[in-house]
Amino acid sequence: MSLRDRHKSYALCYCTMDKRRNAGKIRRAAAFVAGQPGRLYTQRHRPEYRNDPDSGKGDIMQIDYPFHFDKRGRTASTDEADHIHDMIEQFLLTNPGERVNRPDFGSGLLQLMFAPNSPELAAALQLTIQAGLQRWLGDVIEVQALELTSEEATVRVNLQYMVKRTGEIQTATFQRSTTP
Repeated sequence: MSLRDRHKSYALCYCTMDKRRNAGKIRRAAAFVAGQPGRLYTQRHRPEYRNDPDSGKGDIMQIDYPFHFDKRGRTASTDEADHIHDMIEQFLLTNPGERVNRPDFGSGLLQLMFAPNSPELAAALQLTIQAGLQRWLGDVIEVQALELTSEEATVRVNLQYMVKRTGEIQTATFQRSTTP
């Protein structure tokens, strides 16, 4: 076997990390690696290789809003319905241009509290909110009904939406005012 053929027969070359050069090179033959023996885990992200208790329910942690710590000292998490409600609230209470890497994220709802009351402005903002919800949360929810009311210094949004994953219809009311 020539030197060139010998190098082709090895698939992996592991080197130990040491201060010396070329310390302990270990080579495994290609036929040995093809069977995936030993500790080579190609599917290490499958549920049976994870140690978390919710391994079959998904990998995404649903962080509670506003951000806080639970009684164990860890980041507080929440269930899916509350997480969707929190995402809608974040969209509604964020002004466009407020997020650094997403300058078009937000509804501009809080600007309505300081603007003069008019039905035209409320209707325009209602369409803007519906389009924004469809754009940013369209893969999670489907907006069924949206009603925006502005009375003096109070803005109220009544939203009816369907959660696409479960088909549940939820109703939520968001209210902000300048007076405590």
